Amino acid sequence: MHAYANPLRFQKIADVVRPWTTVLALALFPVGLVWALAIAPADYQQSDAYRIIYVHVPSAWMSMFTYLIVAVGSAVALIWRHPLAEIAARAAAPIGACFTAIALVTGSIWGQPMWGTWWVWDARLTSVLILFFLYLGYIALYDAFEDPTRGARAASILALVGVVNIPIVKFSVDWWNTLHQPSTVLRMDGPAMAPSMLWPLLFMAVVFKLYLVSVLLIRMRAETAERRIIAMRRAESA
Repeated sequence: MHAYANPLRFQKIADVVRPWTTVLALALFPVGLVWALAIAPADYQQSDAYRIIYVHVPSAWMSMFTYLIVAVGSAVALIWRHPLAEIAARAAAPIGACFTAIALVTGSIWGQPMWGTWWVWDARLTSVLILFFLYLGYIALYDAFEDPTRGARAASILALVGVVNIPIVKFSVDWWNTLHQPSTVLRMDGPAMAPSMLWPLLFMAVVFKLYLVSVLLIRMRAETAERRIIAMRRAESA
C-alpha cells in the first residue's frame, strides 16, 4: 500500500474513480427514491410511515462505516506514517458526522409517531449520539493545537479509542432491552424483511456508499492541495 502513499499517484487513480461514482450516485439516487417511496409496498403495521427507513438505515450504516475509515486511517497514520492515511481520516470525519446527524434526526422523526416521543435514552439511540460526539471531538481536537502534528496525533488516538463504540451501536439492540427494533437485515438467520422492501433498502445503501466515495475523494483532493500550499508558503518564508 505504500506505493499509493504518493499523493500524485493516488490523485491519478482518484481522478478516474470519482467521475464514475459521482455520476452513478446522482443517477441512481432518484431511482432509489422512486423505488422506495412509490413502488415498495406499505408496511402492514406502520403503513407509509416506515418509508423513512430508506434514508434512516443507510445513513446509520454509513455513519459506522465512515467511522471505521477514520479509525483505520488514524491507525495507519500512527503506526506506519502513511501520508494519505491521515488525510483520508480527516476528510472522512465531517462526512461521517453528517451521516450520523441524518440518522439521529430521521430516527427521531420516525420514532415520534411510533413511540409517541422524539427521543428515548435507550442503548441504540444513546450509542449513536455518542458516535456523533466522537466525530465532533475528532474534528475539534484535530485543530485544537498550534502544532498540527500534535493535533493529528491526539485526534487519531481519540478515533482509535472510539472504535469501542461501534460494536455497541451494532449489537445494542441484542444486548439490552430497548425500544429500538432489533436488527432486520444483518442477521445470522437471514433478513427478516420482505424482498420487496429489502431490495430498495440495499439499493439506497449502495447509492449512499457511492456518494461517500465521491465526497471523500473530493475532500481528500482539497486537503492534499491545502497541505501543499502550506508547505510552499513555509518554504518561501524560510
